[in-house]
Amino acid sequence: MKITASAPGKIALFGEHAVVYGKPAIVSSIDKRIYVTIEERSDDDLKISAMDLHIPGIILTYSKDERLPKVETNFSRVEEAVSYVQKGIYLASEYCGKSKGVNVEVRSEMPVGAGLGTSAALSVATAYAYLTLLGSEIKRESLADLGHKIEVAVQGSASPMDTAVATFGGLLQVTPLLKGPSIERIGFHQIPGLVIGYTPREATTADLLKRVRSLRSSFPEAVESIMSAIGSIVSASRRALEKGDLASLGELMNINHGLLESLGVSSKRLNDMVYSARYAGALGSKLTGAGGGGCMIALSPSKENAVKTAIQVEGGIPLAASLSDIGAKIEG
Repeated sequence: MKITASAPGKIALFGEHAVVYGKPAIVSSIDKRIYVTIEERSDDDLKISAMDLHIPGIILTYSKDERLPKVETNFSRVEEAVSYVQKGIYLASEYCGKSKGVNVEVRSEMPVGAGLGTSAALSVATAYAYLTLLGSEIKRESLADLGHKIEVAVQGSASPMDTAVATFGGLLQVTPLLKGPSIERIGFHQIPGLVIGYTPREATTADLLKRVRSLRSSFPEAVESIMSAIGSIVSASRRALEKGDLASLGELMNINHGLLESLGVSSKRLNDMVYSARYAGALGSKLTGAGGGGCMIALSPSKENAVKTAIQVEGGIPLAASLSDIGAKIEG
């Protein structure tokens, strides 16, 4: 038996990093997805193949005692990506109380580690496919929570934002609460002239989250004021979205980027693309996601080609993607 599940990538419009500390965020799924195909084996082994991620087939031995695959070979360069699948299988088994040896094949339409929520999409799709193979039903709210637990297990901490949008899809406001994230759908519509630019990551999500935690520990009042300001921007940006006020959206993007830069999560290459996009006519631009390289977004109605050229001049790669309202699903 073989099951394929897919989940979308995302762009964070407003609120990344602050959402880890209880502030709201606005995020949307995009039309690029990760696909996870899981096939039952006749033994207890776990085989992971992810050629799109430049990961060769890796055989992991499944420990019946610990119910956790153990690595038989050195894969330090791809350890983080494999860990999401590994933890996903383990925690999904724990969730339903059943387990099977499986072959896992991963395919991605997005660059990995670009700030487009690929780890969340991989976590959600892995858990969804594995649970479906085992005949275990799961509600969307529980799938989002399980995906978040997978990310936390790999990264040490994670916001519920990415796994919420990977699960539900659409344009969402995500607000962390003690009982779990509050997920509120905002009326879905395309944002005109939205351009995405990519540059390779210089730091992992886990490293960036650790950096912000350390900064917050050293300067709690200052960092909390930044997080509160980002939360206020989210509220204002939602009003602008609902009114279709693109000028205000652009200004709020610029402010949000400045606050993220103050947390030390941007990079020179990201900043070069962000500021060049503005000089090329974008109403606003900011990093999207954890930062440290990865992706930026620019609100560029009627200026898309000029902004794409500006991104390329700075050594970035414009990505073709649009907003989507389709969340995690079982294919076929």
